[in-house]
Amino acid sequence: MEDNFQSAYQEEEDRLNSALTEIDTVLERLRGIPVYTGHDYTEQALEASREQRRKDLAKLRQEPYFGRLDFQGKDEDGRKALYIGKIGVDREQVSDRPLVIDWRAPVASLFYSFTGGTEPASYEAPEGLIEGLVYLKRNVVIRKQILERVADTYNRDSDGPAVSDEFLVYRLGENKDNRLRDIVSTIQEEQDKIIRAAKNTALIIQGVAGSGKTTVALHRLAFLLYQYKEQVSAEKMIIFAPNRMFLDYISDVLPELGVGNIAQSTFPDWAADVLGVVLPEQNAAETMSYWFEKEGSMPEITEETPGRFKGSTALMGIIESVIGLLENGAVPAGDFSPWEGSVLRRSMILRWHNEEYAPYPPAKRKERVMARIHRWIEMELKKSPSAAAMKDRKKKSVAREKAYSAKWPKYDPLTIYKQIFRAVKVPEDWPAEAPESIPPGVLASTVKELKKGILHEEDLPPLLYIHYLLNGNEGGSRFDHIVIDEAQDFSPFQIAVLDLYVKGHSFTILGDLSQGIHAYKGVHAWEEMQTLFAPEHTAYHALTRSYRSTMEIIEFANGILSAGVGSSLLAVPVFRSGNPVRLISYGQPLPASAAGGDRRIQAVRTALASLSGREYRTVAVLTRSLREAAELYNELAGHFEDIHLIDGSMTEYRGGLSVLPVYLSKGLEFDAVILADADSDHYGGAAWDAKLMYVGCTRALHELWILHGEGLPPYLQNGEGTVQGWPE
Repeated sequence: MEDNFQSAYQEEEDRLNSALTEIDTVLERLRGIPVYTGHDYTEQALEASREQRRKDLAKLRQEPYFGRLDFQGKDEDGRKALYIGKIGVDREQVSDRPLVIDWRAPVASLFYSFTGGTEPASYEAPEGLIEGLVYLKRNVVIRKQILERVADTYNRDSDGPAVSDEFLVYRLGENKDNRLRDIVSTIQEEQDKIIRAAKNTALIIQGVAGSGKTTVALHRLAFLLYQYKEQVSAEKMIIFAPNRMFLDYISDVLPELGVGNIAQSTFPDWAADVLGVVLPEQNAAETMSYWFEKEGSMPEITEETPGRFKGSTALMGIIESVIGLLENGAVPAGDFSPWEGSVLRRSMILRWHNEEYAPYPPAKRKERVMARIHRWIEMELKKSPSAAAMKDRKKKSVAREKAYSAKWPKYDPLTIYKQIFRAVKVPEDWPAEAPESIPPGVLASTVKELKKGILHEEDLPPLLYIHYLLNGNEGGSRFDHIVIDEAQDFSPFQIAVLDLYVKGHSFTILGDLSQGIHAYKGVHAWEEMQTLFAPEHTAYHALTRSYRSTMEIIEFANGILSAGVGSSLLAVPVFRSGNPVRLISYGQPLPASAAGGDRRIQAVRTALASLSGREYRTVAVLTRSLREAAELYNELAGHFEDIHLIDGSMTEYRGGLSVLPVYLSKGLEFDAVILADADSDHYGGAAWDAKLMYVGCTRALHELWILHGEGLPPYLQNGEGTVQGWPE
């Protein structure tokens, strides 16, 4: 076995040296070609191609590839060794295979889908289904041109067993820094199916914590750009993430995959930009404070909770009804007379409005009708008997044209929104009574806020919908693809509105219902989103395997879900074992090295000192509230370097040591987590509390310490698989 390993290592080292030599030769030749700076379009295109190849090769020479697949097609004479990397590169000389095959190429799908066995394997290619035999599947780790590791996950010629998880476990065991990384070398079969799914589909992905759903979605963007390069462009794709700090956290993945220029935003930022409104930062903070910072149990959530109602399709129906009534009664009563003796019949204006300009949305239709009226006035003015008469008529027509325009409905989204909720006085000819289907509590709270000029995130989807119904898609172009991360926190209304701005229902919608801690605005079941699309336009995938945390952490977190939520959406851990989850009571004696003072503060300090003293790059202390996080940070800041308070206002995740409330940790991951105050004083027995604690526990990759006062919530009573107290 040792001889086989040495032979494989030597073979791959020789191949690496050969590949690096070829890459350097080509790169040197390309760099020797003078950069074209002229104006000839053809030469500019050729120079752009050369420059892209220079960049690709410069990047490739550090880590040329990560995998090898020996494959023999059914109609081929011999097997070929195919090397797979992040960037595909052809050889300088004509050859039967590239120097490196792009991971997104059809044949590369075998590297991810083939899991062993002697039966023929196949992949879909442009020319049809290709069948053949896989002889070898090998992972390699190359860093800075040095071959560090060789691991065969399948070898048809070997008597030894396949070790398909060995390389994966090795990569998962690495420590985290302050950025999410690509997983192109360890994509699993179920993830690959999602990445390579057809473009024009609203793909809904339920993924347990640590299933790699965010990374899978980013890799899917890279694949779509490769597979549909003639149909899609990076500039017409967008990623919606929960907050700006999370966008910073994932910002390195796409560049690592050679993809740039994809817009990344939060939904409120994008929507406010489309609408031209300002959403004060304190509004989001006040919402978080209302739901997460109050002592005791969380406020009750019902279908009449403002965020739930305003995110429902019921409000869409109300808006459609109002806009339809406004449109039908848009043309003012009576004929239009720009001056005495000249009349434009209302019947003619109605014909323009209802027939000639019928394809236009209401606001655009009004613009065109008024422009038509203005042209008619100009034609009538030319019939004036004298210059003095023309001047007098023109003066009158200006005033009357303005007055006539004012009689039309005011096609302003915010005005109509306020009128729907009766937050402003409505015109006498307003076409609808206050909708009885708006719950009284929602109506009252919305009126109160709108009269103060306050808009919340939940107001943006209805405002966007009104804007779209009035103006259509003003930009004229739609997104080629939209990724929505943490989609369980989105409302059906948000998805329905975004569908108006994307081609072919092309979505990747991903989230985890078990982490639905924003249930006051998000969905409670994926069916709420699936029903927005025709069955042929949507697909559902479940990712149940968790790659983030150790078995011990996953099993502990699953226990919280089972006992506290009654959920069946449990994670299946990768076989990666680590230290047991540690439960430490504030009442337990502190290690001798700990200083005196407040036992809770000293316990957190001691735990942080222990974990940060190891080879971990990221360690987090999670508290129940932002207030407690700020207080704890102030106590710890004088004792630890590189420690940061994450309060929701940050746009950059800095890594190192972090203190933050548990509800702001969703989407992030850390080498080690200290969950402070995990007791019944801070976490009640409701399913929402259990989900909140589940989120906190599943942020940890390698170690999880639970610190608590007296009395544990019921879903933590069973401490199976844990250890009590401080380490020796």
